[in-house]
Amino acid sequence: MRHPLLLAALVPAALVPGNADAQAIPAGRWDVVSTAVDLVIPGAPGFIVRMMKGRSKTEHKCLSPAAAQAGVAALLAPDPKAKCRVDALQVGGGRYSQALSCPQKKGTPIQIARNGSFDASGFSGRLKMAGQTPKGAMSVTIDQTARHVAGPCKG
Repeated sequence: MRHPLLLAALVPAALVPGNADAQAIPAGRWDVVSTAVDLVIPGAPGFIVRMMKGRSKTEHKCLSPAAAQAGVAALLAPDPKAKCRVDALQVGGGRYSQALSCPQKKGTPIQIARNGSFDASGFSGRLKMAGQTPKGAMSVTIDQTARHVAGPCKG
């Protein structure tokens, strides 16, 4: 059984408005690694949940020089395909906090909270996702890191 919202939550992308610290980050290629820490997914077979725990997914991103000027907010933005709404974003003093609401096909939106620290080389933090599924309350905890891996993006 696949959980597309879980996969969408593992994929941050693009640029969002917010209370962003003006500390620019390097343009170019970045890796954002998301590792599942804890999963409570009602109705999912136990072996699938156990298999997902500890697994990592790496998203390769490319930030233009203009996007990189926005700082870490460029790396924290949700994937537009997930259609998540940024409810709050605080970035400053080496810390970030973000709240998102992500629609489901049925039911109330999934709530996501992200918190962590950042510097010019990337960020490290935790994402907590909670919501209701037809089979009960769901919660997922994911650790995330982002690191600049190379110079200019490939064409």
